[in-house]
Amino acid sequence: MLWLVLAVCAAPVIASYFTYYVIKPQTRNNYGTLIDQRAHPVPAMATTTLDGRPQALDQFKGKWVMLMTGPGACPDACQKQLFAMRQLRLMQGKEADRIERVWLITDKEPLDTLTIREYDGTHMLRADAAAVAGWLPADAGTTPADHIYMIDPLGHLMMRFPKDPGFKDVRKVYKDIYKLLKASSVG
Repeated sequence: MLWLVLAVCAAPVIASYFTYYVIKPQTRNNYGTLIDQRAHPVPAMATTTLDGRPQALDQFKGKWVMLMTGPGACPDACQKQLFAMRQLRLMQGKEADRIERVWLITDKEPLDTLTIREYDGTHMLRADAAAVAGWLPADAGTTPADHIYMIDPLGHLMMRFPKDPGFKDVRKVYKDIYKLLKASSVG
């Protein structure tokens, strides 16, 4: 009888070790792709605000940064990303203040005034297109302008979300950001 009770108590522990070390689960829990920060350190880029004042990405250390890149003309895909970033931040509720939104504009094209007003709160910085393209990793067949990136509060590029997340996938992006904020006491 004692051996039976011992076996019942030890079975979950033995099963978990067997599952982890022998079966090795292949699924992952995150929707976005984790990025090795050592392979893609944040470069010292000469970024400026829309009115030409210097403003570095280092200024946002201590906060989570949701980052996107693109030209100043901002076609439909760019508008969707700006909208998604705004909504993803708002969906975080009381944790929203821990996130900053940054748009790196990769050309000298003037921005539409309506876009500036509609996405008020997004830091719009001009950056060198070659420096941005050399820094941000992209999926095969895409460019950095197709993705939304996350930079952690210590200033490390750490996650990239897939191109054009559909309606259902936006919820997965939200869950990834929620988990990051919940697990992190920094920022």
